[in-house]
Amino acid sequence: MAAGVQARVVIVARDDALAGPLSEGLDRLGWRTVTARGAYAAVAAVADLQIEAAIIDLAGGDEALGLAERLKEACAPRRLPVVGVGQPHPSLELRGFDLTLAAPLHPAQAAMRLETLVRTAVAEEEFELRVETFADCGRSLDVPEPESGAYQVLAIGEPAPQFLALSNALAHDGAEVVGAFTAYTAFDYLHERRFDAVVLWAGENPQEALSIAAGLRRNTRLYHTPAVLYMRPESYVTASEAYHRGITDVATPQTPESETARRVVELARAYRRQTSVRLALESARTSGLMDAATGLFTRDLFAAHLARLAQASKLRNRALSVCVLKVAENPDLAAIRKDGWLARAIPQIGSMIGRLVRVEDTAARLGPEVFALALPATAAGAARAAGERIAAVIGCTAFEAGEGKPPFVVEFDLGVAQVGSGETAGRALEEAAAEAYARKAS
Repeated sequence: MAAGVQARVVIVARDDALAGPLSEGLDRLGWRTVTARGAYAAVAAVADLQIEAAIIDLAGGDEALGLAERLKEACAPRRLPVVGVGQPHPSLELRGFDLTLAAPLHPAQAAMRLETLVRTAVAEEEFELRVETFADCGRSLDVPEPESGAYQVLAIGEPAPQFLALSNALAHDGAEVVGAFTAYTAFDYLHERRFDAVVLWAGENPQEALSIAAGLRRNTRLYHTPAVLYMRPESYVTASEAYHRGITDVATPQTPESETARRVVELARAYRRQTSVRLALESARTSGLMDAATGLFTRDLFAAHLARLAQASKLRNRALSVCVLKVAENPDLAAIRKDGWLARAIPQIGSMIGRLVRVEDTAARLGPEVFALALPATAAGAARAAGERIAAVIGCTAFEAGEGKPPFVVEFDLGVAQVGSGETAGRALEEAAAEAYARKAS
């Protein structure tokens, strides 16, 4: 790892057989790594650095099996997702592993899983803080509980003998399997029901399976649903191509059906946990404390929560940034504002902002035409990119200006600040607001 570059992932492995290629690949994908040869070095890394996740080679034996809980304790109260690389087994969940993936672990596959797991960890931290903030206001939020019952798996593809054997193995592991022979039928099922995982049989036409996976990733509701590609051994599609096309895991008929089934169930378990946290955070919208017009945090509620976020970010050694979005002064908007059409558009604009932020982010309405975002575990550069993306989407939306008049668009002046180690959240918010008010609409 280059000097001055912050490591995000610690890889715990006795040798470079797993750690070498995985570290090199993750570094290229933006997930900077540090390698630890044993428990002592791994614990020191997560305690001293802003490590976001850990990957443990389970070939390390008993020491590796007991390391997940030690790493989580070392960086508490920051939540640390821990991925085991080896044979999936239900007991690993009880030993602190958030997910177990089979070896060999492709860097693109690891990066995709790390993104999901880290976001889930940050969302869980955010939920804990919102529970405290809402309790101070006399409201309670329900603690997230993963859905009980059998995992729902959609198996898509021709009824080949190997695929049917995998479906039977999934059923043996307690999953309920629904079969779909075509992409059209599959998406009908996906829009009608919720599934915890999707299994795609590549068969004679692997491109169709990859197209279905790409369709999942283009759908906001289905984006996080894990998709496992079950390939023929002679398939011309490489694992690297599959992972870069949105596949979560790859298996072949040479992989025992029981192992593949356990891998699917493991991914389904992690997905359910993520879904439960998202639903719990979204329940804040019905708390009765939100801005009635936009559904966002009110100014006072945001201020109280931001202060708590800042304190927690220091304890957890995580970054925290704030972003202010102010409707830009524009001569073309003068008449629109005077006639009241801008005020009528603000609820829709606020609602759009609430849908465009990540579930772990906090969006608020600070004034009639001023919005703010609190982005946990986010540096200033990424926060600015998020604000610019939101402004660009809303800037492409046309709002009604009255009968006989052309619709109008809204642009934003943007300000961003990261909460420094010796800085208060209020000061950072003031810096972001000052930048937004100082900018001119382009």
